[in-house]
Amino acid sequence: MQASDGPILTASAVSRVFGSGETAVTALSAINLTVEQGDFLAVTGRSGSGKTTLLNLMSGLDRPSTGSVYFHGDDLSQLREADLVDMRRHRIGFVFQSFGLMPLLSAQENVELPLHISGMPWRERRQLATESLQAVGLGTRARHRPFELSGGEQQRVSIARALVTQPEVVFADEPTGELDASTARSIAETLAEVAASRRATVIVATHDLDLAATAQRRVDLVDGQVVSQL
Repeated sequence: MQASDGPILTASAVSRVFGSGETAVTALSAINLTVEQGDFLAVTGRSGSGKTTLLNLMSGLDRPSTGSVYFHGDDLSQLREADLVDMRRHRIGFVFQSFGLMPLLSAQENVELPLHISGMPWRERRQLATESLQAVGLGTRARHRPFELSGGEQQRVSIARALVTQPEVVFADEPTGELDASTARSIAETLAEVAASRRATVIVATHDLDLAATAQRRVDLVDGQVVSQL
């Protein structure tokens, strides 16, 4: 899978239906969306509007019922599972609402984890993890375990871990959902800096309008349909 000069991600008439027959639930309906390299895109909507489903489809974690998602022009539904795993491991980063940190590992070790899984030598992964933590303002907290960090600091570790593989796209699913307003604003600023300084594409699913306001673009979902694009 090669990088191209066109959009980094494209959703073409994408729908996702769960179940079948009378119990079928349409989570997304005929979504068309283009994301350019370096975009900071917020996908907004109430709980159940389809935000997480859209992120899962755009990141290759799930496949659409109809339509296609293209990453650098390649249809994700046509890729082998091994290629999808490689894409998610090396070209995409994930940030989750619940942080997803390993409780017995330090911040440094949590950030190193994806590099360790990929087989990177110890010295190289230690250096990259240190740089990634410094980039989110946690250089002095590297040896602390999650329970020794605030919620905002834990989310910054999660962001550092997403960035350490130097991905082309970072997907963040409700990254401020468990944080107070002040901390949420700080995380929003961090994600904006990621998009600006690292030239990474950031796609955030959120119901936090303050976070959405920091994004360059915004897509609003209602009942699985795009009702506006700003």
